[in-house]
Amino acid sequence: MTEERVWLDSYPEGVPADIDASQYESLLGLMADSFAKYANRTAYSFMGQDISYQETDVKSQALAAYLQSLGLEKGDRVAIMMPNVPQYPVAVAAILRAGLVVVNVNPLYTPRELEHQLKDSGAKAIVIIENFAITLQKCIAETQIKHVVLCAMGDMLSMPKGALVNFVVRNVKSLVPDFDLPGAVKFNQALSRGERAPFVKPVVKSEDIAVLQYTGGTTGVSKGAMLLHRNVIANLLQSEAWNDPVMKRVPANEQPTSVCALPLYHIFAFTVNMMLGMRTGGKNILIPNPRDLPAVLKELSTHTFHSFPAVNTLFNGLANHPDFDTVNWKNLKVSVGGGMAVTSAVAALWLQKTGCPICEGYGLSETSPSASCNPTTSTQFTGNIGVPLPSTFMKLLDDEGHEVTALGQPGEIAIKGPQVMAGYWQRPDETARSMTPDGYFKSGDIGIRDANGFFKIVDRKKDMILVSGFNVYPNDVEETVSLCPGVLECAAVGVPDEKTGEAVKLVIVKKDPTLTETAVRDYCKVHMTGYKQPKVIEFKKELPKTAVGKILRRELRDAPQ
Repeated sequence: MTEERVWLDSYPEGVPADIDASQYESLLGLMADSFAKYANRTAYSFMGQDISYQETDVKSQALAAYLQSLGLEKGDRVAIMMPNVPQYPVAVAAILRAGLVVVNVNPLYTPRELEHQLKDSGAKAIVIIENFAITLQKCIAETQIKHVVLCAMGDMLSMPKGALVNFVVRNVKSLVPDFDLPGAVKFNQALSRGERAPFVKPVVKSEDIAVLQYTGGTTGVSKGAMLLHRNVIANLLQSEAWNDPVMKRVPANEQPTSVCALPLYHIFAFTVNMMLGMRTGGKNILIPNPRDLPAVLKELSTHTFHSFPAVNTLFNGLANHPDFDTVNWKNLKVSVGGGMAVTSAVAALWLQKTGCPICEGYGLSETSPSASCNPTTSTQFTGNIGVPLPSTFMKLLDDEGHEVTALGQPGEIAIKGPQVMAGYWQRPDETARSMTPDGYFKSGDIGIRDANGFFKIVDRKKDMILVSGFNVYPNDVEETVSLCPGVLECAAVGVPDEKTGEAVKLVIVKKDPTLTETAVRDYCKVHMTGYKQPKVIEFKKELPKTAVGKILRRELRDAPQ
């Protein structure tokens, strides 16, 4: 096995081979530095209102004192179940400052999914927005939750705007179903109680758990990745170093500003938006509902921004929206694509419309999340996931766990670095299964590597389709079909077939309503070898996706044929 990092030659000038994660003992030190250094800067912009670092500091300390007053002790878990509202970063800072552990929860969870995560994490308290309180009500009796802090959309907006927003959310849009959570304390009530309570600064070390980040559950039971303080610190420092070649082009009189459209409960936005923003004194534009594209574009039209982390589906939806040109994109320095494969069709359209290429990266909940990325100085889309970040090693393994050294030969991507989790929460068997004896995390993704150290995902192990003994990778099919005129987006899955064992099923969302199955088949015959061509083609109005925008192939695979 080789530890040689051939990819270092592909690093942009000024990006170090390694980062020093020991400069902070914990995230508490990082936050304290930022609150002091950037007190007067805007930390978050939400619904036209700016929230400063100082306000985030004061409110998070009050909430931390409140949580301590409840008898919560160091290491206890506290869940957060909210969209991108300013209470989210306040709650994160409060939980960490109180010596507790953040459990990020998808607010769109069903009661069954929420119950699993709360029970598995053993969370004793939850900070939740009222819109989803009914979900908690349906399962709270089965969990260890004893304390509920209840937020409303307008809690951190000034009067009368906050009251108006809450009225509209509750009474005009009817987004808050009736619920009954006896003993729940309202967010601003908790703050005022915390202001009067003593705050005891805990001793938090780099090896303490900061976050339980639950994997999406798309490959089985949802498991909590234990991300230590040092894991998150390492990853935000790696991301900072990686972005620096282009972010240093931001004019000195402009505050570095990121679009935070990905949900903060997802580790991508948690680290690359919120925590990295904290480190750099940046501003995050909070987008509470990225699926409401007109509202996203309306909000962005009022800002100057430089960084936009997103997934392929969001880039695609925005670039194809008629209001796209109402936004000034000319200050955009880096568009980071992650979470799922970026297609070349979307990348080409984004570059054409913004002048800023999508820089595709790769990571997982288990790697805090970023493991590799294309150089931010790239001027074109590559279709690969780039090279390992500073202090990161990646290699390919065969089914027996041996390293694949032949260039272009596929293997399972394995990752080692300071951002790799400590293991899965209370699942030593799963942890052992996912780690190699020499400390690499086995991703479950199949990749290839070129001579310069650039990796490319071929697919997930279980997503591979076996047609008459030939391996068909859905990403390959989707990449090809996405370039077919009239196709907005598509997904390929394997379905049982009497003759070939499995066959390719293709599900398409049309961009051009006149697109026909015959036209797609003709295109596929030209662009794909026989065994890769879809046997079944379906047209749908939309594809099933996670809240982050990943296409749920499993749902398409499990749908009745």
